[in-house]
Amino acid sequence: MNATTFARSDLKSLAFSLLTAGGMPQDMAQTVSELLIQTDELGVTTHGISMVPYYLPELANGTMTTTGTWDVVRDKGVTMVWDGNYLPGHWIMSHAINTCIDRARTYGMAALAIRRSHHIGCLSTLTRIAAEQGLVCQIATSDPSGKWVAPFGGTQPTLTPNPWAVGYPSQGHPVLIDTCASITTVSKVREHVNQGTRFAHPWMLGADGIATTDPTVVNALPKGTILPVGGMDHGHKGYAMGLMVEMLTQALSGHGRSTDTTRWGGNVFLQVMDPDAFGGGEDFRREVQALNDLCRANTPVPGVDRVRVPGDRSYAALDRSRSDGVRLPTEVWTRVSAAAGSLNVALPAPM
Repeated sequence: MNATTFARSDLKSLAFSLLTAGGMPQDMAQTVSELLIQTDELGVTTHGISMVPYYLPELANGTMTTTGTWDVVRDKGVTMVWDGNYLPGHWIMSHAINTCIDRARTYGMAALAIRRSHHIGCLSTLTRIAAEQGLVCQIATSDPSGKWVAPFGGTQPTLTPNPWAVGYPSQGHPVLIDTCASITTVSKVREHVNQGTRFAHPWMLGADGIATTDPTVVNALPKGTILPVGGMDHGHKGYAMGLMVEMLTQALSGHGRSTDTTRWGGNVFLQVMDPDAFGGGEDFRREVQALNDLCRANTPVPGVDRVRVPGDRSYAALDRSRSDGVRLPTEVWTRVSAAAGSLNVALPAPM
C-alpha cells in the first residue's frame, strides 16, 4: 500500500480545520475529528479522515445538521429512543455511549435506538470506549436511504451493508469484533473505484445476476450490488444478518424504509452491559481470556503466521501509530488534499 505518514496532532488539526471551514461548530468538530483520527490510528483508514471529503458536501447543503441537539423520543430508564435530527454521528454517539455507560453501571445494562443520526463512522472506535472501561458494548447501524445490497437470490439493491460490532474487555486489550452483513463495505467499493482497481474475489453482483470483481457495477444502469456475506454460495447468512441489523436499528427506532427517505443518515442500535451484573467481572475476564488463549495457540493453516483474536491487528496498528505516526493511503491523502485546497486549508507536512 502506498502511504504517507503524519503526526497525529497534525492530522487531527487538519480534520478539525476542514470540518469547521465546512460549517461544523467547533465543539462538534472537536469530537468528530478526534474519533476520526482514532480510527486512522487503528488502521481503519476507510473510515478516518477519509470520511471528511464525504461530510463536507453534507455540511454545505445542510443535510448534516449543525445546530440543536437530539430529541428524546422515549426513555424507560434501561431502554431509550433518540431522534438525532441528522446531527454529526460521531458527536451523537459520544453522548449516547456515555449515557449508556452510566445507566449500565446502575441497571446492569442499557439499550438505545437512534433514528436519523448522520453517519457514525467506525464502530470499533466506538465500542472500544466502553470496552476499555470494562463493559460489553454492541453497536449496529444502517441507513434507511441506502440501497447497496440485494437480498439473497435477488438482483436489485435494497439493503445497506449493515455493519455491527461488539467490543468487550480482555487481558492486554479489548476484543473488537467489527464486521458487516455484506461481503465488503461501501467505503472499500469507493476506494477501488477511485483507484481504478478490481476486487481480488467476485464480491459484487451485476444487475444481470452474475458475480463479478468489478466495483463499478454500483454506478451502472441498472445498478449492480454488493454481495451479502457468504457470496453466491452461502449469501443467505449475510442476508439474515442484514435483516437483523435493520430490525434493530430501524424497526426498534420507529423509523426506516417505510418512509422512503432519501437523506443520508445513520440509524443505530447501541447496547452496553456490565459483566458485574451477570456472572461477575472476574469470571467474565477469566472465560474471555481462556478462549482467547485457546484461539491464539491454535495451529495456523499454511501461509498464516499465527491465529489472531479480533482487536489484535487494531491495537498493533495503534502501537505503530503512536511510535511512528499515522499512515494514510495515497488515495485517501489525494482526496483530503483536494478538499483542503477547495477550502484554502493548509496541509501539514508528512513526517
